[in-house]
Amino acid sequence: MAISKTVNVNGERITTAVDDPEMPLLYLLRGNLGLHGPRFGCGLAQCGACTVHVDGKAVRSCVTPLSSIGEDNKVVTLEGLGTLENLHPLQRAFIQEQAAQCGYCINGMIMEAAAFLTTNPKPSEADIKTALAANLCRCGTHVRIVRAVKRAADVVQGRQ
Repeated sequence: MAISKTVNVNGERITTAVDDPEMPLLYLLRGNLGLHGPRFGCGLAQCGACTVHVDGKAVRSCVTPLSSIGEDNKVVTLEGLGTLENLHPLQRAFIQEQAAQCGYCINGMIMEAAAFLTTNPKPSEADIKTALAANLCRCGTHVRIVRAVKRAADVVQGRQ
């Protein structure tokens, strides 16, 4: 039997019917709401492709049950980080550094980096590598990804 679930996603309160309150948040975001930023990668919280923010913290939506998300929690996906007219500094930096190749990991890289930069606004290259170590990229664009995060940090700090 379907139940009604209200969530705050990208600043909008959305009510939708769900069959299973233990369904992963990722399924709601992609299936019910049609958001394509978070991706299904491994389904085990090991690759990072599904990363979103819940109350400003990066979480793996593939293993986050809907039952753990309350009406007051704020869920932000890549679509809610910036807009086409006003890109988030990380989105702009990833474009400028051409940090995406196949693009599958980029959602997780950007979302993880955005949460990281709120706690470490002046990261070293080593800090960035450590923060993104649990996000997998098979294309090998790691050098460009690190440069993009550093560029975004510099923009936010007014150094560029």
